[in-house]
Amino acid sequence: MARSIENGAQDQRPARGYIPPQNDKERFLMRHIEDLARAAEARGIPRYSSFLSDREQALAKAALDKAGCGCWRFEGGYPEAERRIAAIEPEGAWADSPLACVRLDCRAAPGAALPAHRDYLGSLMGLAIKREALGDIVLPAGSPGTAYVFALAPAARLICEELAQVGRAEVSCSPQPLEELPALAPAEQEKRTAAVSSLRLDAVLAAMLHCSRGAAAALIEAGRVEINHLPAASAHAPVYEGDIFTIRGRGRFALTALPGKTKKDRQIIEFFQYQS
Repeated sequence: MARSIENGAQDQRPARGYIPPQNDKERFLMRHIEDLARAAEARGIPRYSSFLSDREQALAKAALDKAGCGCWRFEGGYPEAERRIAAIEPEGAWADSPLACVRLDCRAAPGAALPAHRDYLGSLMGLAIKREALGDIVLPAGSPGTAYVFALAPAARLICEELAQVGRAEVSCSPQPLEELPALAPAEQEKRTAAVSSLRLDAVLAAMLHCSRGAAAALIEAGRVEINHLPAASAHAPVYEGDIFTIRGRGRFALTALPGKTKKDRQIIEFFQYQS
């Protein structure tokens, strides 16, 4: 959503509407979710998807609505999960959830840095685990060297059996019962503010990346920018509160709020960069 505040009054906030599937992969996903919903209701047994990004969750919700399915939920293993599965569970049906969690405890060499999020993801992908089999990787702020990896059960078993190193650190893996998880929350993000001339993509990216609008436009034209997991088509594209920007080689940013305007009528934006 986008908003502005003038003279102390909040305007109506235009929302980014539902964006239909853009390619064959997204159309296949929607058909697959519809098939899961129909099979679950016809047979009275639960059906589950693999892990879905926020964009894929929007498509899955549209597919479930189209199928007339009302017995579903998204589940990621803990309340604040970003990547989640679609759980379609008819009333009275029961089955073991495919969700699992693995606790990783790293031991870095003296003077060496502990692994970051990208190190964990790289090591997991090195086991030939598909991304859709992996959910969130949570590094609790109060437990340096510990990470919780949410995964589908087969992937969780493979992690416990095969993962011995993350980056340059040795790691021990143990199954973590979901009902015994400590309180987990996404890492606290450092929020920043900037003033932009307009809510155009190039202007907002320039502020986030501390570069010129021309440099931001060049990134967009090179196909290196996605909004909410979709390729950005134009430097002139409007942006909205809640949008997620992925810039290949530069990181991922979230536009969290549009708190108002400056005295010079420039739009204030609030944003943060995801930790790598």
